Amino acid sequence: MGVVYLIVIGAAAGFLATRLMKIEAGLLPTVAIGIAGALLGGFLLELVLTAMGFLGGLVGAVLGALVLIWLWQRFGPRG
Repeated sequence: MGVVYLIVIGAAAGFLATRLMKIEAGLLPTVAIGIAGALLGGFLLELVLTAMGFLGGLVGAVLGALVLIWLWQRFGPRG
């Protein structure tokens, strides 16, 4: 799975993850969370479920973004 693919999927995953976690974040943090989540989740899920293709990448990206949002809410800066 290409890195460019994960970045594109990550942008969508960040949007979905921030909505699922009901947080308000600007465009850049949303995209950054999604991309980081896509890279993390996509690579991990690819190792486990290589046959799932696109769907596996999307699921992994959303799961990775959800974990990062949870960590951000739990340990991030308090405003």
